[in-house]
Amino acid sequence: MQFLPRSPLRIVVLISGGGTTLRNLIEKIAAGRLDARIERLISSNSAARGLEFAREARIPAEAIERKSFVSNETFSEAIFAACRKSSADVVAMGGFVKLVTIPPDFENRVVNIHPALIPAFCGKGFYGPRVHEAVLEYGAKLSGCTVHFVDNRYDHGPIILQRAVPVLDDDTPAMLAARVFAAECEAYPEALRMIGEGRVRIEGRKVLVDSRARP
Repeated sequence: MQFLPRSPLRIVVLISGGGTTLRNLIEKIAAGRLDARIERLISSNSAARGLEFAREARIPAEAIERKSFVSNETFSEAIFAACRKSSADVVAMGGFVKLVTIPPDFENRVVNIHPALIPAFCGKGFYGPRVHEAVLEYGAKLSGCTVHFVDNRYDHGPIILQRAVPVLDDDTPAMLAARVFAAECEAYPEALRMIGEGRVRIEGRKVLVDSRARP
C-alpha cells in the first residue's frame, strides 16, 4: 500500500485522557511544522482534559464512551462512523486506551504512538506510568517511543518509526516519562508529515519510507 500526498492531511484524533498528544499536534500545526488539519477529536472519556484543549482550538469534539454500547463491535462502529463523517485521511490515537476493531476501509489508516520501543513493554495494560515503571524494574538501558499502524491487537501493527532515549541510573518513572514524551513530541508529527507527503508505503509488516516527497 502506498499513501498519496495530502495537503493538508485530514486527521481525526482519538484520546482517553489528558490530551497532551493532541496539544502537541495542535502546536506543531500552528507553528507550520505539520501540514495537517485536525477535523475532529473523539474521546472515550467524557471527562478527558483533552476535550478542553479541543474547545480552546475550536476543533469539533465529542465523547463516545465504551459503557454506552452493548459490545466492543458497536463501540468501534460508532468511533469509525464519526471518523468517516469527518472525512479523515488518518486517525491518530494519542493516549487512547480502548481496543477497537479496525474496519476494512480504515485498515492501515489508523496510527498510534506508544511510550516504549515496541515489541518491548507493550500490549494490554501497558499505558501511562506502568510502561515506565516496567522499564525501570527491568533495568533496561534504553527506552523511547514507537509510532505504528494500528491493527486489532494492542501495540502490534507495522512500525513507522522509533526514537530512543537513555534510561539513567537515577531515573524515576516521572523523569523517564518526561524524556520519552519529549521524543514523542517530535516523532509523532514527523510520522504524520511523512504520511501526508506520500512517502510511506507498507509491504507486509514492513513500513518503507521514501527519502523525498512524491510530486
